[in-house]
Amino acid sequence: MATVVKQNTEPREARNPERDVPEPTGRRRFVLPIVLILLALGAVWAFKRWSFARAHESTDDAAVDGHLVPVLAKVGGYVQSVTVSDNDHIRADSLLVQIDPAEYRVRLAQAEADLAAARAAAGTRGTSGQAQAMVEQAAGQRASLDAQITAARANETRARQDLARMEDLAAKQVISKMQLDAARAAAEAASANVVALERQRSAAGGSVASAQAGVRLAEARLQAAQAARDNVSRKQVDPNQLVQPGQPLLTIVSDTGVFVTANFKETQLAEIRVGQPAEIDVDAYGGATALGCVESVSAATGSKFALLPPDNATGNFTKVVQRVPVRLRVKQGLGNDRPLRPGMSVTVHVDTRQPAGKC
Repeated sequence: MATVVKQNTEPREARNPERDVPEPTGRRRFVLPIVLILLALGAVWAFKRWSFARAHESTDDAAVDGHLVPVLAKVGGYVQSVTVSDNDHIRADSLLVQIDPAEYRVRLAQAEADLAAARAAAGTRGTSGQAQAMVEQAAGQRASLDAQITAARANETRARQDLARMEDLAAKQVISKMQLDAARAAAEAASANVVALERQRSAAGGSVASAQAGVRLAEARLQAAQAARDNVSRKQVDPNQLVQPGQPLLTIVSDTGVFVTANFKETQLAEIRVGQPAEIDVDAYGGATALGCVESVSAATGSKFALLPPDNATGNFTKVVQRVPVRLRVKQGLGNDRPLRPGMSVTVHVDTRQPAGKC
């Protein structure tokens, strides 16, 4: 069987070589510009991230913090009413828990009676109490003794003058020895009377000082009775059935004054200064950014405040990069509809280009 080979009779110079190359499709025509645009955008994004990282120190080991105030029972007793529940908003003068006041009414009545007795002893403004009356009485006795001493000294002076005259007359034998002895006895009696009165005045001075000390003691008792009465009258505390003094009842979370605690690595602290501005990305709101500033830097690493701080001398040493708490004040939050709650996770970026200042 013979094979027939058909030869191409078309002239070689008449062939079109461009017809042998496939023409580019529409898809390939747009690929190269898109790739170039994406590369340009990626380069711009990388440059921005690089320049941002050079000027900022960032950490995601941060959280919103705030003031949590535990409320403890000041007195013990049975709970009469509880006016709040979990997550309620309260004001500064809100009644949270009320303890049965029956027992404290009795204590208050006793305290009122003690206070009245203390007021009677110490006296009040514009009136004299028992202690002050004793001071006035002692002062009056002392004044009376002063007058008696003045009269006794006058009598002593006259008796001594009479004795001197009697001695002159006795030397001239004008009067008898009995009259001279009588004059001498009268002078000695006058002197003894002065000494006795002076001693009584000294004792009266001690009585005045003692009465004044009694006044101070009565005033102290009055203040103690006042404090006891005021303490008993504050019956609104906080419990859960039968409570004891010092028992934790609930915790109040302040809705103002929140701040952020960011735990930076120790290698990041070289450029961080108090007063530098910071951006705070809040995870709970899709990374929305609040504004703040560095308020303070802890004086020690977080591990030093742990219940059991590590001691490298007790075992094998492994170097671990430590973290230092940095407190940031929130200067601009996210509005009332997006509150910052203690415990929320955030990411902090501190602008280290800014100089230190006041936050």
